Amino acid sequence: MEKSVKEILAENNFGFKKKFGQNFITDKNLLESIVSLAEVGASDTVIEIGCGAGTLTRALAGVAEKVIAFEIDTALQPVLAQTLAGCDNVEVVFRDFLKVDLKQIEKDLASYKVVANLPYYITTPLIMKLVEQSEKCESLTVMVQEEVAERLCAKQNTPEYGAITASVALRAEAKLVKKVPRTAFTPRPNVDSAVVNLKIEDRRLPVKDSEIYKKVVRAAFLSRRKTLVNNLMVAFELKRAETEEVLNRVGIDLKARGETLSPTDFAALSNALTK
Repeated sequence: MEKSVKEILAENNFGFKKKFGQNFITDKNLLESIVSLAEVGASDTVIEIGCGAGTLTRALAGVAEKVIAFEIDTALQPVLAQTLAGCDNVEVVFRDFLKVDLKQIEKDLASYKVVANLPYYITTPLIMKLVEQSEKCESLTVMVQEEVAERLCAKQNTPEYGAITASVALRAEAKLVKKVPRTAFTPRPNVDSAVVNLKIEDRRLPVKDSEIYKKVVRAAFLSRRKTLVNNLMVAFELKRAETEEVLNRVGIDLKARGETLSPTDFAALSNALTK
């Protein structure tokens, strides 16, 4: 690519759109680092979400067997035609990934990895969609807001630990693998970012009913000021004595609050509540 991405964007009169959370990466070393942290190999299919100006797409294409890049902004079509020229293993799909039927995508794939510089506004729904619904996704390596990264990877008994942490833990192990300053993006966002790697594995926690697990987690963090007993009584329509009996059975303190339970504790509790 002879011209810089900034030059190509300017030539095509591209205007950044706030509603799509567009912050592009142009630092070549950072792009290569993300590909390396995602452990992308020559036989891998990669799905990229929000490919933007195609800088990460191009870096992925240099290593992976195939890259399927989703982009919502059709104004980037002429830009991507230039930045991805010669990348024959890239397929660009102009669709909103949140509205895509995952089963339809997966039916033609053996397995895949997701690598993306995620637009901040869709981070949580997108990660949850993949963690909860995917059948063939091996891992997600995603750039997110630093505070979101800390929430995804938090341990119990910390201020960052919450419903999203325990929900993701049902099927994925999350690790913060790299911090990235705001200066690495064009235009510069108001926050720093971090790369998180989530390895997906089925049956990661010994849960009998995943819907009950999710319900327990939602209930536990419904009102942080209330004890787990009170939150569970409301969510499961139980009497105090019944709720306390369940907690005693799995060895959880009756005064405990949601943030003191590990994902393994939530698994044990959800199993005890599964009829």
